Amino acid sequence: MTPFLETALLGPVRIRSASGGAENALGGAKPRTVLAALLLAEGRVVPDDRLIRALWGERPPDRAVAQLHTYASRLRAPLDGAARLERVGRGYRLSAVPGRLACDHRLFADRAALGGTLLRQGEAHRAAAVLRSALDLWQGEALADTTEHLAEEERPWLEEARLTALEDRAEAELATGLPHGLVAELTRLVARYPLRERYRSLLMTAQCRAGQPAAALLQFHSGRELLADRLGVGPGPLLTRTFQRALAGDLAG
Repeated sequence: MTPFLETALLGPVRIRSASGGAENALGGAKPRTVLAALLLAEGRVVPDDRLIRALWGERPPDRAVAQLHTYASRLRAPLDGAARLERVGRGYRLSAVPGRLACDHRLFADRAALGGTLLRQGEAHRAAAVLRSALDLWQGEALADTTEHLAEEERPWLEEARLTALEDRAEAELATGLPHGLVAELTRLVARYPLRERYRSLLMTAQCRAGQPAAALLQFHSGRELLADRLGVGPGPLLTRTFQRALAGDLAG
């Protein structure tokens, strides 16, 4: 029977048995890059020139197409029949055999979307659990051992999805009445992503619920100054509304 395999892109790129067995050998960064690009295409044909650009950027070698074919052919053995790698015109398509291949980026996207839906429906406990399971799929920086060319193009949107899921999870956990453990985490996130107003708003809410309203007001003023200095803008509606609620004492929980 065709084995059930898992592929991972949210960290080092790998293929492994879903039963927890050894990883299937992929070789170096080049075949991993081809695999990642094909998995991210989710069954669509990826043209040769797109794959070549992912492998070598704007300065490919003279025999780039031949080398691409070599890297692609190396993927058939580790995929072990769990996905079909097809040559389609001047490109490649990777099609998973139904029920035989699990992809962590797809699982993450599905769980993150479900968690966000549950959060909007007011099911905070379920949302927090689903979002934690989504974020647990991350094993480091996405596409960690692919070429810089692919990583520069694809990593930003994957990272943005992770940051949004972190925001949703923090909001869900706040709604369940667990602010104290979040203050330190959100403080670190605000320090790392100081222009993301939702993180700052969540931190202010957590601080108010943890009995730190003065710290929450300071967060607002720090954010306002930073936005003015770096972007020449004022706080957006979310941060402004959070500030007004903090002033009014509506965030005490």
